[in-house]
Amino acid sequence: MMEIDERSRLTSSNQFELLLFRLGGDAAGEHFELYGINVFKIREIVAMPKITPVAESHPHMLGVVKIREQIIPVIDLPAVVGCTPRTGLNLILVTEFARTTQAFAVEAVEEIVRLNWTDVVPGDDTASAAFVTSIAKVDGSAPDGRLAQILDVESILRQLGGDKDNINEDTVGAPLSLPEGQLILAADDSVIARALIEATLKTLGLDYIMTNSGKQAWDKLEELGSEASKAGVTARSKVALVLSDLEMPEMDGFTLTRKIKQDPRYAGIPVIIHSSLSGATNEAHVDGVGADAYIAKFVPDELAALLKSTLSKSAQAAH
Repeated sequence: MMEIDERSRLTSSNQFELLLFRLGGDAAGEHFELYGINVFKIREIVAMPKITPVAESHPHMLGVVKIREQIIPVIDLPAVVGCTPRTGLNLILVTEFARTTQAFAVEAVEEIVRLNWTDVVPGDDTASAAFVTSIAKVDGSAPDGRLAQILDVESILRQLGGDKDNINEDTVGAPLSLPEGQLILAADDSVIARALIEATLKTLGLDYIMTNSGKQAWDKLEELGSEASKAGVTARSKVALVLSDLEMPEMDGFTLTRKIKQDPRYAGIPVIIHSSLSGATNEAHVDGVGADAYIAKFVPDELAALLKSTLSKSAQAAH
């Protein structure tokens, strides 16, 4: 519990801890890249247990294991990202996020490092980087420091699960109308999450600006706030609501929310945290930074319902 509390306190300083691991090299036996996943998503690390294959499952699904009386699916992570292990699949990372529990098979675990989100830069949106949300400078500003690719494990899970999100008026409800000139400002570093959020906002008929980091969202809010000031109106007349992920390069959602809530220029703008990081500890920190609501990823109808209720409360409070 002391370790959990210590890691939780990192959220107040735009920091986090990253578990570093190896998946192997390319088909030629070269380029043994370093990968990472947020420690908050890791439940435990287990030596490779006996895996029971499941008939007609996805080629990258190794099967299932039973751990602490729970049946957990195991994903061949090297196969997903196109790596070939040198020494085989030796460990599984049991993870909990996005309302699910699953295990990822890896070749080797290296260490846990503590980083500042400013040492993390967004990944690109190319097909080859589809499962990489960002790149972390593991050794800070060292010129020859190591780089780790932070994997978009939510996107991996959704692809392997074959999830088909039917985002339409039948699932999210009738469109909303905002006062003229108002929009939703959203931030998420996952390519798939951004696509799902945009589809939901479009179906609801809401104007929006989509960004891929907390810093980008903050910079855009500053820009809109400046435009509002010059026009003699409040920032709230331009931004109806901020929808933010928690894990993001450059500036995380905790820091973004705290900055918004502590700045009188943005008074009255509600913030909803939309994250795969669930659990009482994270939800307590969401409350601590002043967010108006929290919702776990990703159920379109639940997100739409929360957007509607939060916007309605905000409109009532403004009158």
